[in-house]
Amino acid sequence: MTLQGFRESLLLDAPPRELSAALAGLWWDAKGDWARGHETAGQDEGLACAWVHAYLHRKEGDASNAGYWYGRAGKKPARNSLEQEWVDITRSLLGD
Repeated sequence: MTLQGFRESLLLDAPPRELSAALAGLWWDAKGDWARGHETAGQDEGLACAWVHAYLHRKEGDASNAGYWYGRAGKKPARNSLEQEWVDITRSLLGD
């Protein structure tokens, strides 16, 4: 799936089944449901979900918790806009 296809899938009521937990978390966040995105990303303890978790806590305004999750993901804390970070993570996870 491309970033464009991912964005188009936001018209659906639920994320496509082929999405990983990390991508599904980003999907729910893009739909305006931060809590469901957080819950979905929390279903996996891998690096991708840790990165999404970091982004979500940064968006929430919890820099300390975000910092913890960036560390778990092996990533430096993001300094760009939340919108750009969402795109960067989504593209990376899609391989786009």
